[in-house]
Amino acid sequence: MPRRGGGGFSAEQIRELWARWQAGDSLTAICAALSKGKGAVYAVLTCTGGIAPRVRHRAPGALTLEEREVITRGLATQASVRAMARTLRRAPSTISREIQRHGGRVEYRAARADTEAWMRARRPKPCVLSRSPRLRAAVAAQLAEDWSPQQIARWLVTEYPDDPMMRVSHETLYRSLYIQARGVLKKELITHLRRRHPIRRRTGSAARAAPPRIPDLVSIRARPPEVADRAIPGHWEGDLLAGARNTHIATLVERTSRYVHLVHVTSKETTPVVNALIREVQRLPAGLLRSLTWDRGLELAHHHRFTVATDAQVYFCDPASPWQRGSNENTNGLLRQYFPKGQSLAHVTQDDLDAVARKLNTRPRLTLGGRTPAAVLAAAVATTG
Repeated sequence: MPRRGGGGFSAEQIRELWARWQAGDSLTAICAALSKGKGAVYAVLTCTGGIAPRVRHRAPGALTLEEREVITRGLATQASVRAMARTLRRAPSTISREIQRHGGRVEYRAARADTEAWMRARRPKPCVLSRSPRLRAAVAAQLAEDWSPQQIARWLVTEYPDDPMMRVSHETLYRSLYIQARGVLKKELITHLRRRHPIRRRTGSAARAAPPRIPDLVSIRARPPEVADRAIPGHWEGDLLAGARNTHIATLVERTSRYVHLVHVTSKETTPVVNALIREVQRLPAGLLRSLTWDRGLELAHHHRFTVATDAQVYFCDPASPWQRGSNENTNGLLRQYFPKGQSLAHVTQDDLDAVARKLNTRPRLTLGGRTPAAVLAAAVATTG
């Protein structure tokens, strides 16, 4: 076993490293499994931006080392090209090109020819973004507007329905951002991604704390069926998004459209949170607040006061069940693009929050079929009005 902290990974260790990374293992766990230092493991990961390199395979029609050794023996016995081709069941032109490419009849050697062919096959196919400046410019512009690669890939299809050259997969976009050797997208555009990791990796699930007790709460199980099917607008999900030094903002998401309201709060105590929520929902059009589903945080311990002020029932999720507020959880993930973990929210104003909410509400969403939350909400309100 190589000494801990050293370089010199074996091929098997490299395969295990990438397998563990793709499975979501932490850097510490990978180092322990391979008996390597963090610097050595991280150096391997950063070479390709945290994206596992593709495993190379020989093309099905390529000559093998064994076939090249047959050619070497044939040349030694002065066999003709056609005779060697018949033995290998290959075209004579294939054998002739192989010999001429690797030194001719006098200099040809099987091992060297095989190595040179393997290395020559590494020449990369140009990335689709490098072949199309127009596509590259469109992608870079949308990334600069904080769109995700998935949103961009879908937008290209709807924006250029008759132009097959304006197509690129979201995975290609991630590779072009994180593998800078491609040289097609500026590394600075990574800062516009939702999660600004220096290398790409799977997101692990964080452990959840035991839920606190809330007096007289109404369980989500008592929520009317119309809330679950998202057919009628006006049912909202909410939560607090935490920042550094005990700072928070409140988030509200309408279930039908995923329309977002962000609310400035001075603390996570129930009185200021409920007061702020009441002020915010009073900005909504009449009839657009029918219910609110919340996590089991004590910030909504005074939920009765919210219900009296708004005539909207508050329902609480089951313990450790954030998926029951899926739209809100997803939105909080989107918000980390603007309010990263570890950043204080103390200086964020309501105007700042309104600006971010406008961005989210006018961005196309995959879950809405490429439409924006603002458009979906407007259509839903018009239908039910």
